[in-house]
Amino acid sequence: MADLVVALGILTFAIMPLAFAFVHETKLQRAGYQRAVAMEIVDGEMEILAAGDWKHFSEGAQNYSVHAKAAANLPPGKFELTKSGNHLRLEWKSDKPVGIGSVVREINVQ
Repeated sequence: MADLVVALGILTFAIMPLAFAFVHETKLQRAGYQRAVAMEIVDGEMEILAAGDWKHFSEGAQNYSVHAKAAANLPPGKFELTKSGNHLRLEWKSDKPVGIGSVVREINVQ
């Protein structure tokens, strides 16, 4: 019986770090996925803006609404378009730090 208790103790100490590593890896994978989704949306919207939609926006910083259904997979945050002359900057920022940072694309249009 004592051997069984010792074996279970050793097994527990061997499995616990693996369980914590699995949880950490899951969080990293989720953050990577969310960053990829944000980059895809920002890149796609920047292409639409560069194609001529930028003319419909006023100068300065403003909230930018996206119609991509994949945005539902992002943590709470906002898209912000900043227009200064022919320079456009589209940025997605999370409302709280989740480990993916902000995603920014900038272009000069003609």
